[in-house]
Amino acid sequence: MRKTSIIAFALIALAAALWALRTPDTDPAAMAEKYASDASRFVENAAGLRVHYRDEGNPDGQPIVFVHGTSGSLHNWIPLVDRLGKDYRIITYTQPGHGLTGPHPRDDYSFAGMAEALDLVAGELGVERFALAGHSMGGWVAWRYALAHPDRIDALILIDASGAPLPEGEKPAAPPLAFRLAQTPAGRFIMQHVTPRRLVEKTALDFVVDPTVMTEADVDRYWELLRYPGNRRAAALRMIADREPEYADRISEISAPALLIWGAEDKQTPVGLAASFDARLPDATVMIYDSVGHMPMEEAPDRTARDIDAFLQKTVNAVLSTQ
Repeated sequence: MRKTSIIAFALIALAAALWALRTPDTDPAAMAEKYASDASRFVENAAGLRVHYRDEGNPDGQPIVFVHGTSGSLHNWIPLVDRLGKDYRIITYTQPGHGLTGPHPRDDYSFAGMAEALDLVAGELGVERFALAGHSMGGWVAWRYALAHPDRIDALILIDASGAPLPEGEKPAAPPLAFRLAQTPAGRFIMQHVTPRRLVEKTALDFVVDPTVMTEADVDRYWELLRYPGNRRAAALRMIADREPEYADRISEISAPALLIWGAEDKQTPVGLAASFDARLPDATVMIYDSVGHMPMEEAPDRTARDIDAFLQKTVNAVLSTQ
């Protein structure tokens, strides 16, 4: 009887602690008011997937589709929109389980589910061919998409991308707390209800070398959009989704010219991955940025934009000008 009472007391105490620490979902209307812009559009397919996207820049320029990483949104690309928009058509969108797009209606966070959003946006805009740029987990989506649709990709840009194995002998970085929590049902329950801003801020600051790059407004955006209804559950499910690592053996099949941009101080996707992708891609150019972390497009936007422009001028635009 005493043991049962102790267990019951412990469960009540745990429930009380979770209740005290819980952070509620944000209000969708308030989030749309705060984080949508005049350029924001939404497209929905028959299956109920609704995607937030923006089509900006030069409408007659080479289209570039940008795919953000885990916990991000199309907002991560604003620095490049500002710098490349004069010459390029910049298409950004928020992936399922993130931002104002919200959760995937079928909880599909496999490559197929994530590519569904890319196809939906490209189809809505009538864009058949484009350069495809992906950051972190979005880089995984990008190179997988290049494998699946080689006829649609003019060039591939991978920024601190995931999905390739580390070179032999290199140890992966310790997984963040969220990834560890996602491995158990209890952990996934906690992730859906307890999201301290301090933890989000610490994670965001780990993305960069220069802490001034990650402003209070940036942390608020990560924290508030993570709490958009359904996104915390989606984050937990996405972290245990099958990333199909066997496809890394097929990276060498990608024929499009590729640009690899990496922060030398990246703690999330170590710089050794750049060498791994370089060894597998037949036509790759590698740029390593000293004193930059996981977010080159935000921490070094001028250099990132210049390198992307020079790469596209040398590859895609040079080819198109002769046709």
